[in-house]
Amino acid sequence: MNKVILLGRMARDPEVRFTQGNEPMAVCRFAVAVDRPYSSRRTEGDATADFINCVVWRRQAENVANFLKKGSLAGVDGRLQTRSYE
Repeated sequence: MNKVILLGRMARDPEVRFTQGNEPMAVCRFAVAVDRPYSSRRTEGDATADFINCVVWRRQAENVANFLKKGSLAGVDGRLQTRSYE
């Protein structure tokens, strides 16, 4: 099973683009800042966050671009995929 649920704030404004071809599709890229829980040993000023890059396709991409902006609270439900290139 490959399922991920994230809740955090938009780290930057979403970038929407459209694919080329007969039927262009919307593609939206954005990052979500997810707070890390910290142990009681740390002080309150030591909170950290993970920045997760996300990609959304089709109608959901258009909705993200229209309704979310940097700082907006966002919930993401999807699958995790990593890529590497040289």
